[in-house]
Amino acid sequence: MRIKIIRLMAYGFFILLIVELIHVQMISHRYYFDLSRDNRIRVVPLEGRRGNVFDRNGIILAENRPSFNVSVIPQEIKNESEFFDFLAEALQVSASSLQKRFQARKFAPFAPVLLMEDISRKTAIALEENRFHFPGLIIEEGFRRNYPFGDLYAHVLGYVGKADRLNLEKLKEYGYTAQNTVGKSGVEEYYDSYLRGGVGGLQIEVNSRGQQIRMLSLKSPSAGQDLQLTLDHRIQQIAAQLLSGRQGAIIVMDLDNGEILSLLSSPAFDPNVFSRPGMTQADAGYMFSNPSSPLLNRAISGQYPPGSVFKVIVSLAGLETEKIKPETTFFCPGYHPLGEGQFRCSHIHGDQDLSQAIAHSCNVYFFYAGSLVGAELMQRYARMLGLGYPTYIDLPYESSGHIPSPIERKLSRHQGWYKGDTFNMAIGQGEVLATPLQLIRMMATVANEGREVHPHVIRSIGAEAVHKYAAKNFIHLKQQNFQLVLEGLKSTVKLPTGTAHLLDLDGMAVSGKTGTAQSSGNRDNHAWFVGFAQSEKNRIVFCVFLEFGGSSLNAVEISRDLLLRLQQEAIL
Repeated sequence: MRIKIIRLMAYGFFILLIVELIHVQMISHRYYFDLSRDNRIRVVPLEGRRGNVFDRNGIILAENRPSFNVSVIPQEIKNESEFFDFLAEALQVSASSLQKRFQARKFAPFAPVLLMEDISRKTAIALEENRFHFPGLIIEEGFRRNYPFGDLYAHVLGYVGKADRLNLEKLKEYGYTAQNTVGKSGVEEYYDSYLRGGVGGLQIEVNSRGQQIRMLSLKSPSAGQDLQLTLDHRIQQIAAQLLSGRQGAIIVMDLDNGEILSLLSSPAFDPNVFSRPGMTQADAGYMFSNPSSPLLNRAISGQYPPGSVFKVIVSLAGLETEKIKPETTFFCPGYHPLGEGQFRCSHIHGDQDLSQAIAHSCNVYFFYAGSLVGAELMQRYARMLGLGYPTYIDLPYESSGHIPSPIERKLSRHQGWYKGDTFNMAIGQGEVLATPLQLIRMMATVANEGREVHPHVIRSIGAEAVHKYAAKNFIHLKQQNFQLVLEGLKSTVKLPTGTAHLLDLDGMAVSGKTGTAQSSGNRDNHAWFVGFAQSEKNRIVFCVFLEFGGSSLNAVEISRDLLLRLQQEAIL
């Protein structure tokens, strides 16, 4: 009986074995065939050259310089000690550091391991001459990103680097790997899919031990597309010279089509640092620990109280709602009482109508006007004119700013709204925050009497011009109200007592609004001038913002120098 049971069990095992063989050979044949084929063939990716970036006149702003990298195929190393000793002497590094890098980066016997990046051409030639001693040694000629003008375009162009975990989470579905170079801010990031070269690769046959047998095929990588930007190198250089040593931003934009002619944030950083094989401790400290925040793009990401520039919005809101009229006057004794305190003005202006109040930047007039309009309507018109949300410029990490209101405060913070809050809001203080780019777009809308332009930095991709930003949108306010506010902005410059009379220049018509905004702590005020200028050659809108820059007069003086330099260069 026991023998019979053993015999039956043996028959059962044979039957199971036969069934499994039938399953493997017939039913799952295709599955295991594919696995076998994939295990026999390896693909080594090759990254394509990144596209170049030019200014509007064809001056190159970002390019690729030749770069030589040292790699090795692990299975081809016959004597590790000899190999790493030779390499260490040639590269002037320690053999132990090369071995550690080799062990950390090795993931397959046939796959090249990158040991050293961006060596000199002289060193590359010396290594190439010794390749017959070390068959596994590979000298790769590649490309490394180069920014010829250093920090001049840092915040517009951004920089590149190897894809990190955050990049891979966002871009994995588009075929990115940890070996890919990606844009990490500015145009490099926003237009990465165009700039990035097409990936090629080597298809290699290996044996069961993972050893390379032969190269089956080569797909050469393709170059990325070149970009031409709207920026004008001449204007960018002028802006950098005028802002040198200061914190702030200068933006110059075409008033007719929204093309950004210059976008400068100061202080800046050298994006070439990120293209080097290793960042020094000094570089990292300057980038990430500097209290002046050189990585912050103040032009689009910095959020500041706009100060008296906000009075343009209060003026339009008051006229549209008929809370004020052009001839409405308020008396300015130099302050406005509130409870036991006072809200002060910069001067004793006496009786002021709307045009005079804009020209003199009279706080008292706008305390009265803001009280009549009310906080909710001021918020409504501010948002109508582009504050409180991004401009959607084609650059990453743009801030939204903030326009407060009683309802928003009640819902989000369960706090009340007081008359002093309305006073502060009316002169662009308190919780009102805007970016320089938002204010320049707002001023462009007013200058165009309601026609909006879309700020952008792209002009063409490859050989194709970009037209997506040409759509015309309109803010439907009464034309006469735009014209009344424009008269006040013109008086700011034309009147001898106007706050920007320094900008009354021959050969051009200039209008705009000054702003002096309180900062937090005990630091100096922020200084603003946002305006537009027209000559026979061009129409531009511009913003000069000085972070902790003191009086708005300082921004006006830089604006004057900017306009005169543009005139000398025959740009304006």
